[in-house]
This record gives sequence, structure tokens and C-alpha cells, in this order.
Amino acid sequence: MNKIFSPVKNKVFYPVKNKVEQVVPLDVLVKGSHLYNKARRVVDPRERSPIFVETPIPDGATIPLADIDMSNPFLYRQGQWESHFKRLRDESPVHHQTKGPFGPFWSVTRYEDILAMDKDHHLFSAEPDIIIGKFPAGFDIKMFIAMDPPQHDIQRAAVQPVVAPQNLKELEGLIRSRVQEVLDELPVGEPFDWVDNVSIELTGRMLATLLDYPYELRRELTVISDLASGVPGATGGTSDLDEVFTKCRPILRRVLQLWEQKKARIAAGEAPGYDLISLLLADENTQDMIERRPMEFLGNCVLLVIGGNDTTRNSMSGGVYALNKFPDEFAKLKANPKLIPNMVSEIVRWQTPLAYMARRAKEDTVLGGKNIKKGDKLIMWYASANRDERHFDSPEKLIIDRKNARNHIAFGFGVHRCMGNRLAEMQLRILWEELLERFDDIKVVEEPEIVQSTFVRGYSKMMVELTKKQA
Repeated sequence: MNKIFSPVKNKVFYPVKNKVEQVVPLDVLVKGSHLYNKARRVVDPRERSPIFVETPIPDGATIPLADIDMSNPFLYRQGQWESHFKRLRDESPVHHQTKGPFGPFWSVTRYEDILAMDKDHHLFSAEPDIIIGKFPAGFDIKMFIAMDPPQHDIQRAAVQPVVAPQNLKELEGLIRSRVQEVLDELPVGEPFDWVDNVSIELTGRMLATLLDYPYELRRELTVISDLASGVPGATGGTSDLDEVFTKCRPILRRVLQLWEQKKARIAAGEAPGYDLISLLLADENTQDMIERRPMEFLGNCVLLVIGGNDTTRNSMSGGVYALNKFPDEFAKLKANPKLIPNMVSEIVRWQTPLAYMARRAKEDTVLGGKNIKKGDKLIMWYASANRDERHFDSPEKLIIDRKNARNHIAFGFGVHRCMGNRLAEMQLRILWEELLERFDDIKVVEEPEIVQSTFVRGYSKMMVELTKKQA
């Protein structure tokens, strides 16, 4: 638990735990965590993953307000999320849910309330985690997105150069060449899965670059991202906990090897690169992280992989789906490709690939007329804020020349704003520039398959058919 909520545990348990982490190799720690997790699941039923059974979800306007459950991981798949959020925005914008698989929490659903919360990290803490549930016992990783200043600022500053303007400028040519390569290999005139062939492939290539991970093994990063973000107790997903731990270890060993190799080369006088590991090694605040704070190292690797995977990947798929739902906007785009940069912002707003972030109240306060107690969990529903009629006209529609498209908060706001937002936007911009060069149409031939999750608004499969552009 957060130190402000559990002082005894903070003073006794964590110092001992941190000492153990410093002397046990990281891959052995993960193996031990796996064994610990399995034992806890045997002896304590509360540690077992919740079982989610999908049943039809009624329209949000037709049920009692108290029965609305925004933690239902099937809301997005069944298309009922909009009606439920609208009901809360209109009648109970700061809504207390007292029961459910993830325990009690407040749903904050209006744009202005969420913006105010995200700006105020002094009152609303990102610690101990930013998900609606909790990670499994033993999977106690630490990432700076779930830290408050000053720890958050120190670690973020160390890796910020990976997405600094100069590095993005250097990456642009590489990204474009990879997009061209992927698009030129796509079949034309026959259905294929856009998610696997384009969205996953392109984000996997980018992740391998950011971590300097073996390029031929890039799909491993996508797999571990999906597993980590799909832990049932954390997000209502479908990940098998044993598979999470088992597949994490060989990937972690490769990352540890990269760390040692880069450390030796830098010690020999080689200039550090702009990948995550090189940047951590080059900063005096993080260069000993793997020895002194190994679970923070693991957490930040997981953070980069999930952040670099889910946001870009599902916006790549969501944009194609949205332009099929609003064909007049697709025609507008083809008539004026200069709209692409604004359209990218509008796609991210419309899709909002990560639905929320969680916070804890540091003090008693009032929000939206409701009394919030110290320690209460609050969920900032970005997916609802970006459909708030008080801020966006016709928010359910994709409007590629929307005047305030860039005002979306899919990337969060304040000190925790997504570090890689400019990189994500650049990848999406380049993808659409190259798509318009090659194809007259991208037709979605059947409804896409939506992932089961409270956290990720994503696609697991989307069959499309391309029509080549005529000379």
C-alpha cells in the first residue's frame, strides 16, 4: 500500500524487502515471485484471479444508477460504454461504486473534473498504482507513472531524451521506411487482419528500437505487453498469471544482457545511445537502478512496452475503423491530406486507447459536490472525458477537422502526461501519409473483435480489404 496509507508496512516491511531485492538477481526475483504468487493463490482465495462471465449489458439509461458498473470488462466489447458514461456525466459525474470485483471506487466522468484532478498531484496521488484493481501478489513492480514527485520527476527526466525533439527527428526517417516496408507487403483486393499485419507489426518494430531489443524477437515485446496489461485482477483482462511470469523471465534475461553489454561499452568510452537502457545508464540518478532498485527497472521497462504498444497500436486500428464508420470524413481526408495532423489528434480522442488512470486522495476533499475521504480510490475516465458534450460538439462522431481536437486528454495531463505522446502522433501521421499514397480505400469487411478489459480500449482482430490507388 501507499506509504501515506500504511505507515507500519512502510517502516518495517519495505526496507527488508528492498534489501532482499538488492542481493537477489532480478530474473531469480521474478521466479521467486511466481512461486510466491502460486502459493498465495492456493492458501488465500482472495488472491485468485476474478472470473468474469460475459452476460448482456443493458443500455445505461434503462437501469438504476446504483447498478451501473464501469468496472465491467465487457462494456467496450458490447458497445454499452457510451450510454453508461453519459448517464453518469448527466446525473452523477462523481459516482461512488460500492461493490464489484475491484472493490469500491469513485468514477469521475466529466472533462473539467478530470482535468482538475490530473493537474493536482499534491491532492490526488498516482501511488501505489494507476489501475482499477491490483497486480497479482508477487508482481510488485514499480513504474514512474505510478509515482509522485520528486521520485516521478527524477526517473522521467532520465528517460525523457528517448522522445526528445532531436531524437524524434532522427527517428522519423526510420519510422517512415518501416511503414513503407510493411504497407508494400500487404495483400490488395483480399481480406487480411489489419491488427496483426499493420498495428502490431509497426508498434513491435518501434518498441524494439526504443529498447534496442533484438529486432527479430520484437513480437515478444507485444506478447508481454498484452499479458501484463491483461491481468484479470488489475484490468479485468484474460491473461493467465502463470503465463505472465513464465514468459516474462526469458525476455527479462535478454534485457539484463543488454544492460550489461551497454554498461561495458559506455565504461570503455562509447557514447550512450538514445534507447531506454543507455539513457538509464547515462543518468547518475538511475545508472545503478538494476543493482539498487531492480523492481523499478523492471517496472519502467514494462511501462515503456505497454505505453508504446497499446496507445499507438489501438489508435492505428481505431482510425481505420472510425473512418469506415464515418465515410464522409474519409472522403474529406482524401480530398485534403493536409488534415492528417489534426485528424491524428481526433482519432486519439475518438479512440482513447487507455480508458482511465487511477488516483488516491491524499486528504479529505470535495469533488463534484461529493465528499471524498483520504485514501479513497478515484478513477479518471479519460474515455468519458473525451466524449463529454460539455467540451466537444457531437463527441461520438469522428470529425477530422474538429477545431478543438488537440484538447483531448487521452494522454493525460499535468506531470503524468504521456511521455511518448509526440512519438505516437508522429507514427500515426506517417502511417496515414503513406496509406493515402498507396490506397484509395481501406474497407473494414466485418466488425472488429474487441479486447476484454477495463483499461485498454483495443482491438484483437479487424479484417480489412485494400483498394490500390490508381495512377
